[in-house]
Amino acid sequence: MATTEPGTAADGDLVTRLEEEGEIAADYLEEFLDIADLDGDIDIDVDHGRAAVAIVAEDATDDSLRRLVGPGGQVLDALQELTRLAVQTKTGERSRLMLDIAGFRAARRVELIAIARDAIERVKTSGAPESLAPMNPFERKVVHDAVAEAGLVSDSEGVEPERRVVIRTA
Repeated sequence: MATTEPGTAADGDLVTRLEEEGEIAADYLEEFLDIADLDGDIDIDVDHGRAAVAIVAEDATDDSLRRLVGPGGQVLDALQELTRLAVQTKTGERSRLMLDIAGFRAARRVELIAIARDAIERVKTSGAPESLAPMNPFERKVVHDAVAEAGLVSDSEGVEPERRVVIRTA
């Protein structure tokens, strides 16, 4: 896909397409919530060049959506893939949509940035590469972004589900 300058017509077309992805995903997820007999509000956004959809509890004390997250976010990952497939079926194009449920990914992002910063400091101090624990693609992306922001380099190595980020000096 070609890159565009912010504010150009092509950039506006991308945002419109991503908003459409979000709407399709929201419709799919609303039906899913109805079938599962779960209550939740759906928020749609465009974040870092991706459609971003979040399911949040209507009542802050209701933790029933946590069932849709599952251990370590496994159910969330599966539901995200199903939602991406639903979007692809409607649009004919592969979706990179990000799904968050009950704030799980937002909280995990904060945790991962702290892990990345600690590792970055160790690499800066020692000069030696550091390999982190295996992570899913969402988690690796968060770490790669934090590493790049710190001026270091990182690569993903290994094969799923043991794929991990290795941080090195630039």
